[in-house]
Amino acid sequence: MDAPVELIVGLGNPGPNYERTRHNVGADLVLELAKSLHTELKHESKFFGDTARVSIAGRDVRLLIPSTFMNLSGKSVAALARFYQIAPENILVVHDELDMDPGIVRFKKAGGHGGHNGLRDTIKSLGNNKDFARLRIGIGHPGQANLVADYVLKKASPNDQQLIANSIDDALRHLPTAVEGHWEKAMTALHSL
Repeated sequence: MDAPVELIVGLGNPGPNYERTRHNVGADLVLELAKSLHTELKHESKFFGDTARVSIAGRDVRLLIPSTFMNLSGKSVAALARFYQIAPENILVVHDELDMDPGIVRFKKAGGHGGHNGLRDTIKSLGNNKDFARLRIGIGHPGQANLVADYVLKKASPNDQQLIANSIDDALRHLPTAVEGHWEKAMTALHSL
């Protein structure tokens, strides 16, 4: 068994202008998770984000959606992790993934930032530690690098929105297995969909 999850972070940008945009699918998943557990996230200024405490697979887990902008996500993650003494290997960060099509969702145990500003800042804020797990939600790529910034800040097409919603549902079904620390089992189940 690998490290269980004690903190699930959903990356996104704050404010109504960014709701349901491609860049906010990580935050969307955490909101869906909280809703499924009949829990509401509450703003905590000392953590620069909205948080909740839930039980998943019998484990005590913190949820966090940073209220910072994406490129400052690490400030929020590090503040909560330090306060509750949660090691990077017990953190799961949920984020949008340009290199996967809508409808695809994958767990990843550690790694670099792959150009994702939220991951880049989280790695830096955790003392250049890359050992946290990720849940990558595919949003597709616009085709050219110079179109990415605009693309991620827009809502997906209705068809892509449905594919993304389905992938979030798939991820939520397999999340308890990952939370327990059964990463290989969770990855095999999710990645075979």
